[in-house]
Amino acid sequence: MSPIFILFTLFFTYANAATILVRNNCPYTVWAAGVPAGGGKRLDRDQTWTINAPPGTTQARIWGRTGCNFDASGKGKCQTGDCNGVLECKSFGVPPNTLAEYALNQFANKDFFDISLVDGFNVPMEFSPTSNGCTRGITCKAEINQQCPSELKAPGGCNNPCTVFKTDQYCCNSGSCEPTNFSRFFKERCPDAYSYPKDDQTSTFTCPAAIFDIRNNCPYTVWAASVPVDGGLQLNPGQTWRINVPPGTSQARIWARTGCNFDGSGRGRCQTGDCNGLLRCQSYGQPPNSLAEYALNQFNNLDFFDISLVDGFNVPLEFSPTSNGCTRGITCTADINGQCPNELKAPGGCNNPCTVYKSDEYCCNSGNCGPTPLSKYFKDRCPDAYSYPKDDQTSTFTCPAGTNYKVVFCP
Repeated sequence: MSPIFILFTLFFTYANAATILVRNNCPYTVWAAGVPAGGGKRLDRDQTWTINAPPGTTQARIWGRTGCNFDASGKGKCQTGDCNGVLECKSFGVPPNTLAEYALNQFANKDFFDISLVDGFNVPMEFSPTSNGCTRGITCKAEINQQCPSELKAPGGCNNPCTVFKTDQYCCNSGSCEPTNFSRFFKERCPDAYSYPKDDQTSTFTCPAAIFDIRNNCPYTVWAASVPVDGGLQLNPGQTWRINVPPGTSQARIWARTGCNFDGSGRGRCQTGDCNGLLRCQSYGQPPNSLAEYALNQFNNLDFFDISLVDGFNVPLEFSPTSNGCTRGITCTADINGQCPNELKAPGGCNNPCTVYKSDEYCCNSGNCGPTPLSKYFKDRCPDAYSYPKDDQTSTFTCPAGTNYKVVFCP
């Protein structure tokens, strides 16, 4: 196994947080560092360290420090990558140090990651995603220390020319600079890594969010709602709304609201599916409303999705995957409103019995309940949809993480 300091990125089960597995494959000890998430940890050969980076983390770095000596209180010094003489870093390291940089859930809900040699090089590195259908990793494992130009050499590493010369030509302090012979030295050896500060075009990589296309095929206007992603939008017949959903999003719902009236500030009211009188929902809707529910990249890196009538029915619905080789969609297109039992009828829709009776028999508040004649009314008409809260066995579907989806009202 080649000597390399390896970082694997895993997208985990809460909205766009990342679990980062840091592994030392070098034949020597490195002292891994992570800022703002992680701090630092000694890693002997083959040891790993797991960092949980919160959603929205930006300007983040992970690097390997070498030639370190720390006392029992975690104070000391490193030959390369030192961060103010502490084991658990709170600030960036002193060059030279090879950097893994990342920002989570940024523009278009994407994660951005790179390897940067703008602070020079000390340890070979890989930075690769391992889930969510994102497969494009990056490496920098050339013999840069051994081949380092004499003017850039440093104990334990190879400096970037900005560190040595501190001029605008190399540091881009004015925001405008070009490749140089020195930056080309790094670029030729690590083509995917940043070689100078303006090297974005060939050196920044992304992992995509899932794309959801929400289409209104109804002959009337609906006001689509989506929580926790993007809120809501009016959809006239034939219109489509595209949202980008971050990896790891869970407890998510998409639904149609009907009979709405909003003012210029986005405040008003809907007959069905209303979410506290807002056009851009921040909370779930008021029953009755047909629900498309999902959780992305959960157990075994699977997406889970369903149509639920546990909050009743207002609009026919389709929820289908559109990529990744996943083809099993689900629909609920029966005339439930027209055939709704009298005791469940509501303006614009058909309530679930839990909404009407609020009893454990229908709501499963104790966690233990079964089908009822009223839940069977829904199940008979939409066999793939949840008809009561414990209807998991026949109503939850999965696709590999990284799949895109469509939600269609009145398919």
